[in-house]
Amino acid sequence: MKELKQFDVVALTIDLPDEGLRRGQVGTIVEIYQAGESIEVDFVDHEGFSYALLTLHPEHLMPLHYEPLRQTV
Repeated sequence: MKELKQFDVVALTIDLPDEGLRRGQVGTIVEIYQAGESIEVDFVDHEGFSYALLTLHPEHLMPLHYEPLRQTV
């Protein structure tokens, strides 16, 4: 899996009902702690208001891609 970096856009791979979040919700990495063992993610609505700021395990996040995979010949 691609190494996650600060400001990467990610999606949750699990439901977090206690936090009001479900699998597939999109957030932005704002901080990476302890050599990548935990990652702080900000979840923002369409109007730019943050509705959750959580520290999560990297295995609960999936990076999103906006460009096609480049194939080498």
